[in-house]
Amino acid sequence: MTRPRPDAPSDGPGGPTLLLLAGEASGDHHGAYLARALRDRIPGARLVGMGGERMAAEGVDLLAGLDDLAVMGFAEVAARLPYFLRLERRVRALLDTGTVDLVVPIDYPGFNLRIAAAAHERGIPVVYYIAPQVWAWKAHRTARLAQTADRVAVILPFEADLFRAEGGDARYVGHPLLDDTGSPPDRATFAREAGVDPAREILAIFPGSRSQELRRHLDPFLEAADRLARARPGIQPVVARAQGLPVPLPENLPSGTRLTAVTDGRGLLAHARGALVKSGTTTLEAALAGVPFVVAYRTHPLTWRIARRVVRVEHVALANLVAGERVVPELLQGEVTGPGLADALLPLLEDGPERTAALAGLAGVRARLGKPGAAGRVALLVEEVLLERGIPLRGRGGASAGAGRRSLPAARDLPSDG
Repeated sequence: MTRPRPDAPSDGPGGPTLLLLAGEASGDHHGAYLARALRDRIPGARLVGMGGERMAAEGVDLLAGLDDLAVMGFAEVAARLPYFLRLERRVRALLDTGTVDLVVPIDYPGFNLRIAAAAHERGIPVVYYIAPQVWAWKAHRTARLAQTADRVAVILPFEADLFRAEGGDARYVGHPLLDDTGSPPDRATFAREAGVDPAREILAIFPGSRSQELRRHLDPFLEAADRLARARPGIQPVVARAQGLPVPLPENLPSGTRLTAVTDGRGLLAHARGALVKSGTTTLEAALAGVPFVVAYRTHPLTWRIARRVVRVEHVALANLVAGERVVPELLQGEVTGPGLADALLPLLEDGPERTAALAGLAGVRARLGKPGAAGRVALLVEEVLLERGIPLRGRGGASAGAGRRSLPAARDLPSDG
């Protein structure tokens, strides 16, 4: 469990103070790479913000951790609204101290779009990393973000033109998943650690990284896995679970097939024959691994009714959005059933035209995403904006030209988030 540090960074000698804001596991992962790149590019930069264990390990002093932040959906956020309002007041109070030189929101649209606007109103520059997909569900927010951010660092190839059309300075920096350059374990090592037979096929199951996602996806995913195990004897279902999030799994499926869980999602995809994947970043991870998969997503009924009215894109899966066509099946809301998932995935597990077409489509997605180095390119944009604003890269800077700047306050001196 990630806990915020008791104090914000001290106001010792150093470079500019950068506020990094991530609200979910993927943002923490990408934010950690960015924190490392910022320290390499701007030595002495002081990093403070919201995030998780990875960002904390890279030297970001946390005002709030992921345990309270990782909530999705209109209805789900409404239930936590008092907490988010308190946290927003807390971050605005930090902006009002005049000690933050630049803000880097990382995805997490509901909260971060408001903070980006608040920073802009105070004259604090904003580099928005991983632009939220507002173009998919609230087109007017595309224009708003284009006007409030000094740079919009987008990670999907087609997004830059959307923000530029609204007058924004958008740069395609490549997808941060490509920065994960380490090799996954070999099959024998992965199988030994996962407790599976390396000679048999593996079915990867990704039901989500939040407790609310598990509640909605795990049961139909396991029912589909059981059906696939009956149709394809010998296949081994392996569930990917997020660090620190317990997954209530039976020891065996009704068919008698043994069920295991791992935290190494990348290794799991590297050795899987196919996958069941909750919609999200994992769809791109599966595409990069070249694993045919089926995408599924269920949410609160109220959230679903609202989404059907406002979503403006033809596809839900990021892999399909990047490809510009349906390269993997998508099942949504009431379609997410055990039989439906099994029927959609079975042809992709078998050698034949469906699997061949899926593999070709996923290779096209990989080619469209470009080259590694997203975090370094974003760090370069941060440096660029700081220099444009006349904020020194070493020694005390300041959003309003330095003189009279106060020390960055301790977190306990800001409005409580409790």
